[in-house]
Amino acid sequence: MIAAATPLLDVQNLTVGFGPKTVVRGVSFHVNAGEKLALVGESGSGKTITALSLLGLVQNARVSGQAWFEGRDLLKLSEHALRGLRGQDIAMIFQEPMMALNPLFNIGEQIAEVIELKQGLTAKQASLLAIELLASTGVDEAIRRVNSFPHQLSGGQRQRAMIAMALACKPKLLLADEPTTALDVTVRAQILSLLADLQRQTGMAVLMITHDLNLVRRFANRIAVMEQGHLVEQGDVTQVFANAVQPYTRRLLASTPRREVDEAWGQQVLLDAKDLAVNYPVPIAGIKGWFKKGVFQAVHPVNLQLNEGQTLGIIGESGSGKTSLAQAVLGLIPSIGQLQVLGQAWGSAVKDRLTRKAVQVVFQDPFSSLSPRMTVEEIVGEGLLVHEPSLNAAQRKSQVEAVLLEVGLGNAEFPGLLQRYPHEFSGGQRQRLAIARALVIKPKVLVLDEPTSALDVTVQQQVLQLLQNLQKQYRLAYLLITHDAQVVSAMAHRVMVLKNGQLVEDGTVRQIMGAPQHSYTKQLVADAKLDFSVDKLL
Repeated sequence: MIAAATPLLDVQNLTVGFGPKTVVRGVSFHVNAGEKLALVGESGSGKTITALSLLGLVQNARVSGQAWFEGRDLLKLSEHALRGLRGQDIAMIFQEPMMALNPLFNIGEQIAEVIELKQGLTAKQASLLAIELLASTGVDEAIRRVNSFPHQLSGGQRQRAMIAMALACKPKLLLADEPTTALDVTVRAQILSLLADLQRQTGMAVLMITHDLNLVRRFANRIAVMEQGHLVEQGDVTQVFANAVQPYTRRLLASTPRREVDEAWGQQVLLDAKDLAVNYPVPIAGIKGWFKKGVFQAVHPVNLQLNEGQTLGIIGESGSGKTSLAQAVLGLIPSIGQLQVLGQAWGSAVKDRLTRKAVQVVFQDPFSSLSPRMTVEEIVGEGLLVHEPSLNAAQRKSQVEAVLLEVGLGNAEFPGLLQRYPHEFSGGQRQRLAIARALVIKPKVLVLDEPTSALDVTVQQQVLQLLQNLQKQYRLAYLLITHDAQVVSAMAHRVMVLKNGQLVEDGTVRQIMGAPQHSYTKQLVADAKLDFSVDKLL
């Protein structure tokens, strides 16, 4: 950490409110030049609002207090003055690059626009500098990628493009809002290493907003912990992690996935696949492409078996083929090879309806997968309309209420629960709704597609514990799709590791996570900073 007599950023008694509600309450902290400060807390703690309010990016908010940056109070500056600071002296990396980047312009144009506006370079000079910036952030084939649109890049590449844009004018302070959320552990480690390298090279200060404590431990010099709008604890990272004073901080540090599964699963085979493969058609360049398509093999032939009460974890980075494999299992895309669910292959519509009832899915993002126009009663009860048409309205309502109680949602805590809409719930509560929707028709197999990747550590722990309890109670089989080695270690009985569509390692969770053989698996475990032992797993 580089010491500074006067902090680069000094925030005093920052208070932010909307109407009668105050969401940030008298927060004070500072960031020295060249320092990395992590602002930590659960969703709703006020950490993102704190960062956005410094640059005047929170609309219709009541903001008071002081935020001194190089002798000027940011909270007192005009919009014109703030516009001169944004991107120049203070830059920001937003949480979701797909939402922050303009889908109508390629990456190079968006980076060059910042350079032209802030540095006054010509369009040609800005374009060349954009390529250099992309290359400096580790984007392969930067000359080609500079012409790519956001949807043509992977999550890690989009995040690197956002970093290149933020660093275009060599800012003195970088505000990074959850820069690695929902990224694969390998990509997360790369982004973290990249930010640390760039910070050392440029000497800029970094204010990192995150709920990822592993990231904080590896990246930050100091930590500031927020709870419900209050700053409850701050100090040196090593000191706080070793001897946290506040109960809330200790709870955050203790919120890691715990393994509480039944190690004995049933003998009944619910899912059986032999030489299962997934191919996608791709265009062929030249005249040949007029007459036929090429083939991209997303999943090379794999064998898998899933028994009653068992969890099979499929782990791998983006592009490894794990989601394509899950979609094939669900019968949503064509596949090659043999696949049987409860002894039936996907085929006729009549048989598929019976099979569909036995296999349900919980998606990664419950906000996107739950219809905003439907009430809780309609969302959870929709499956009963299809698979239990003989039930009347009162019977459907009774079953919906029962399954909601099973996932921890009841009228006592949420008055008028059945008539509420998804936006009225937190991320963890929406995921519970998604689980209830899948459970209401009493399936045998649940496909869990990254069920906790976007959740806070405490909420993640709660959802995983819920899934473990439901598995014990109903002997459910889980096909768990994830990039998180910690989640796999907490939930899975067996693990399959995919890379570029190929199975590189397969075995029990103790074998794969505790003593990986393949170099790729070793890297996954190392990037997750796992410390496994037989005693911890069993």
